[in-house]
Amino acid sequence: MHHIDVSIEKDIFSSNRRIADENAAHLKKHKVRAFDLLGGIGSGKTALIEQLVPRLANKNLKAAAIAGDVYGDDDFRRITSLGIPAENVNTGKECHLDAHMVEHALHHLPLDAVDILFVENVGNMVCPTDFELGAEKRIVVVSSTEGDDVVNKHPMMFRGCTIGVLNKVDLAEAVGADLERMERDMHRYNPSMKVFRTNMKTGDGVDALLDEILS
Repeated sequence: MHHIDVSIEKDIFSSNRRIADENAAHLKKHKVRAFDLLGGIGSGKTALIEQLVPRLANKNLKAAAIAGDVYGDDDFRRITSLGIPAENVNTGKECHLDAHMVEHALHHLPLDAVDILFVENVGNMVCPTDFELGAEKRIVVVSSTEGDDVVNKHPMMFRGCTIGVLNKVDLAEAVGADLERMERDMHRYNPSMKVFRTNMKTGDGVDALLDEILS
């Protein structure tokens, strides 16, 4: 029975990878650059989109977003209030987006009028890791308020992402979080990961992060 389970799992991942590649090709055809945003609930993924959209507009780049949530549309409503096209994807019992869900959402977005697409995954530090969606970079957001052991508890998330964002740095002292330790852990699991420290309320660190996202 164990061998059957492993075989089914491999088929799921293989199928997801194929659709992710198709998504990437579809986005490239429409000249859209897509970026995954991953991280726990409350880490600052939606706040990051809120900071990035006006900065992109200043560069004459039009943004869109796909908001993934198990249930509800709170993040989606925050994103649409920015005045950009967006799709809400409720995953139901699934704790992550998959490439097929994103494929459906892409067909509802005006891709010819979009330069940059953000795909905000479900707030979870485990499930989304194995399911690529077709984006060119994966950005993981963690906050000091999650505790400075959060990186060490989720090594696969950091191994599978391109850019690390250490958010809510202004609250680190209040919650007793060691930012140096968090950054060291990120580099231990992914030595090539570029890490940016941010405060989404003030926008500190976001300009440098955007430069790296678009590089």
